[in-house]
Amino acid sequence: MRFNQKHIKQFLESHYRQQITDLKAIGAGEWSQAFSFRLASTEYVIRFGGHKEDFEKDQRAAAFAPQILGVPRIKEIGDALGGYFAISERVYGEMLDDLDAERMRRIVPAVFAVFDALRTIDISSTKGYGLWDASGNAQFASWKDYLLSAAVDDPTRRTHGWRDKLAHSPVGNKPFTMAYECLQQLVGAFKVERSMIHSDLLNRNVLTAEGKISAVIDWGCAMYGDFLYDVAWFSYWSSWYPAMEDINWEAEASKHFNSIGLNVPHLQERLLCCKIHIGLDAQAYNAFTGRWDHLAMNAKRTLELCV
Repeated sequence: MRFNQKHIKQFLESHYRQQITDLKAIGAGEWSQAFSFRLASTEYVIRFGGHKEDFEKDQRAAAFAPQILGVPRIKEIGDALGGYFAISERVYGEMLDDLDAERMRRIVPAVFAVFDALRTIDISSTKGYGLWDASGNAQFASWKDYLLSAAVDDPTRRTHGWRDKLAHSPVGNKPFTMAYECLQQLVGAFKVERSMIHSDLLNRNVLTAEGKISAVIDWGCAMYGDFLYDVAWFSYWSSWYPAMEDINWEAEASKHFNSIGLNVPHLQERLLCCKIHIGLDAQAYNAFTGRWDHLAMNAKRTLELCV
């Protein structure tokens, strides 16, 4: 779903009953498009997409997230232009993904401050593991159940159909099946407490300013489970980012946890389970979208984890 700027301007001026200025496209992901605009002297962001729940999760995150995460406040969610819209405060900064190697190295402590903030969010009023919905609850009874659901082509998920596409892809089922069997052997060896996980802290969802994290956006993939998942996310995807070439995120994690006196049992085993799950999920997603080159890269990377 893609949105025309002329129609967006018409919608906003009709919605506010006054002129808006400086309408600019500022980002487009798989599930939504974002535009900045000015209303009188204030700048806002409006996003359009086909999945209202993503915006509702952002709204919920803005309500509970600590200030250090800089989650922009949602002012309004509604229907528009054949889909949904969300209007939020404008936040500023350079995308973490765009930092060079020197600035990436300097931002590492700030990234771990984000991990700590996520880990310590109070989620006691919620239940379940895995992706949470707009109510704040998730469907799985355990972290193990959620991880092992990676092989299920859930008809309620927006990527439904990935299983058949994977089977008929140039890569095929075999690498996925082998990695999944590896995950099955590893996943039951430890118990994991529920923590908040963003689970998409790259892909242009973290803004930086003056060596700090200025905002964490797009909570559509947020879930409950092992807080190490966000560390594993950086570890798994770092080879796709030249600026991270010299950063060992797992070694940095171990050093950080020691520095704050946090005992993390089964650290390496838990990270490995998270990384295999990330790889399996990436294969499913790339099969769904038909990105065969990315599918092949992730199949290779996930199997390497199982050696």
